[in-house]
Amino acid sequence: MSATRAALPPTQQLVDKGRPVDRRRGSTLLRHLAIVLVVGLLLVGVSYAVEPFRNFQLATVAAYLCATAGLTVLTGLNGQLSLGHGALMATGAYTVALCQNAFSDRGMTGGWLLPLSLVAAIVSTVAIGAVVGVAAARLRGPYLAGVTLAVAVVVPALAVTFDGVFNGEQGLSVPVEPPPMSLGPYFPYERWQLWLTGAATLLALLLLANLIRSRYGRTFRAVRDDEVAARLAGIHVARTQVLAFVVSAATAGLGGALLAVLAQSVSPGAFSLTLSLFLLMAVVIGGLGRLTGALWGAVLLVALPDLTHSATEMLTLSPAVAQRLEGNLPLAIFGLTLIVVMIAAPGGIHGLLSRLGRRLRARRS
Repeated sequence: MSATRAALPPTQQLVDKGRPVDRRRGSTLLRHLAIVLVVGLLLVGVSYAVEPFRNFQLATVAAYLCATAGLTVLTGLNGQLSLGHGALMATGAYTVALCQNAFSDRGMTGGWLLPLSLVAAIVSTVAIGAVVGVAAARLRGPYLAGVTLAVAVVVPALAVTFDGVFNGEQGLSVPVEPPPMSLGPYFPYERWQLWLTGAATLLALLLLANLIRSRYGRTFRAVRDDEVAARLAGIHVARTQVLAFVVSAATAGLGGALLAVLAQSVSPGAFSLTLSLFLLMAVVIGGLGRLTGALWGAVLLVALPDLTHSATEMLTLSPAVAQRLEGNLPLAIFGLTLIVVMIAAPGGIHGLLSRLGRRLRARRS
């Protein structure tokens, strides 16, 4: 019996084939399922209360949340730095585009085709992530960052090189069927997009939340804290790092596929190196190692370009200067925000809010 299970009171232990089983595992799963159901119902209610453009923005937040949640597991829980998650998102996006175009060319229709394309996007990204993860498990520090940086540069370049398959810089369209007729002939398409991306993201978050609370999450943290101690404890460090990279790649591929479905197109310019930097800064600002921090990061990824666009419209600038400023201002603001957060709140937005909540509870008590 492990020390953790031995410390549990008898009321929290069950016996399964002579081995004690922690009853809190089932309660954790039920709690996560309840949270997912409540959030899903809230999303449905919000989708009826806001205008179509806000529904599209919320759907975009959900798509980015898949990528930031996987990256916070990789970097925050396992300690691996990745600058190539934009390329992993591109892999998922191009896979879903190729699958949807293949189905459309063959005249195939049905509501099951899009989930099948999303699964194919996850599988292809997992394959790429496994290859990169095996190489990353042998590297540390700047060498690891260099490998993932190379992936971020090479993958979009492949789409331009093999233009016969990926249509070069113009990219591919992503044909998506309209909402089911059972929802009515005038059902808003943006609301359907929010429902679709929200369901996929909540499922991914449910799996990640349970993974973090499982023994795999504990091994992730053990390897992050001290690899030597993890080896002495019997943990296979390289295998754990590859597993973390594969899990993160799967969620990044799903996020890229959902973005392609929302935009109904995919091109190399949408998944440049800048996106990889944005993703990394977003999870750091939101709070590393926490899925709530990943949510804050995804909100920033969607809100910041909108705010910069509004700011440039308020200034009297020439069209060329305004376009250049709008393209570079989000990255500058992200960098400045990152510096401020690291100085004022090293735990990110999640850590800052948690600290404020503890202070308020302490004052009340």
